[in-house]
Amino acid sequence: MTINLKNFLSDKTKLSKMGEFQDLKPLDGLEVSSISADLYDNGRDDLALFYFKEGANYATLTTSSSIVSETITWNEKSNKKVIKALLVNTKNANTFTGKQGYEAIDLVAKSLSKNLTLRESKKEEGISETIKIKDLIFASTGIIGEKFPTEKIINRMSDLVEKLRDDQNKLIWIKTASAIMTTDTKPKLAYEEFTFNNKIIRIAAIAKGSGMIAPNLATMLSFIFTDADIPSNLLKTLLKKVVANTFNAITVDSDQSTNDMVSIFSTRKIKIGHNRGINDPVIQKFETSLKNVCLNLAKQIVVDGEGAKKFLTIKVLNAKSILSAKKIALSVACSPLVKTAIAGEDPNWGRVVMGIGKSGERVDKNKISIKFGEFSLSENGAPVENIDLEKIKEYMKWDSIVIEINLNSGSDFFECYTCDFTHDYIDINADYKNST
Repeated sequence: MTINLKNFLSDKTKLSKMGEFQDLKPLDGLEVSSISADLYDNGRDDLALFYFKEGANYATLTTSSSIVSETITWNEKSNKKVIKALLVNTKNANTFTGKQGYEAIDLVAKSLSKNLTLRESKKEEGISETIKIKDLIFASTGIIGEKFPTEKIINRMSDLVEKLRDDQNKLIWIKTASAIMTTDTKPKLAYEEFTFNNKIIRIAAIAKGSGMIAPNLATMLSFIFTDADIPSNLLKTLLKKVVANTFNAITVDSDQSTNDMVSIFSTRKIKIGHNRGINDPVIQKFETSLKNVCLNLAKQIVVDGEGAKKFLTIKVLNAKSILSAKKIALSVACSPLVKTAIAGEDPNWGRVVMGIGKSGERVDKNKISIKFGEFSLSENGAPVENIDLEKIKEYMKWDSIVIEINLNSGSDFFECYTCDFTHDYIDINADYKNST
């Protein structure tokens, strides 16, 4: 991957050096572990467990695909606002697995419940509540339409539970984030903190995603953890607001997965007081930090897009509405012709015009102006004369490209993020079952 993170991440989210990760700090009330169930037959970690001994407030958003994982179906039937644990497996999506796939989650849940209860009874000298299966949720990612590896996962459950630890340092976070990857080339982590009443409120998060990425949470998983005591219903409201301009503003290949899931968990350890609404100052500070975390992870997913060499930002300015701006931005971002032009370092702005037109939005072509970076290529619906083509070609060699579309028809705007299409994308997906 040749993309330099510092070229596109904002000051708030950028990493200090290429290849470095943020220093995620431990969250009180959370224990994590990861282990190999040998789902890949190569010994890599493929199971991750997040445990909340005292429970956690919880909110989640999932794919809007009409076909979903059996794991998501199982979670939705649970319909809990407070949970005790999240178990994530990779390699197998548990989608189109029929009755076996749903029953597999039930068996895995019973095994996890039994092992967690046993662990707690040992620690508390026999005095411990039973951890019920309805207090557990799950996430799966990987290949669709293959039998779920129930036995392999259950056989490693005891070791996975025994490895739980609450001193999550940077290496543990990296190890855990690596355990949920499929075709990702690197783990994805983000962290924010802020002070309230002399207390430090922390937000730590991980994500996975590389291909089958489009708006509406495709094919990514993201798990966000905070120690701020925020009720589940408010967490859901905040998550919906933040996702709109982060995880739902990215696309790699415009394909939407069956397994998308972004969840936020509050360990409730930092008390901020009750009855705080969306406009409360501390909640607004939390929302800002949450958005920074999600945008950081969303951009990392695009950078790690399958076969990607260039990061592309599409800005639509002065639109009649946010919805209109978003439709146009994503129409351009999802165009294979635009994405291959960027891969070929060709400033073919005619393809951008095509993307605007196919969006279905009514626009006045005589008002549209298009820029690549700082270079104006068209103004008021016509080509700009005397363009310095050599400078533009030099700009197209950059690993981070910005396309700006000014509709000059209103005051709303939307910004989305994508990557180029290279031959590597074809190679990866032509051999997906063997590479995942």
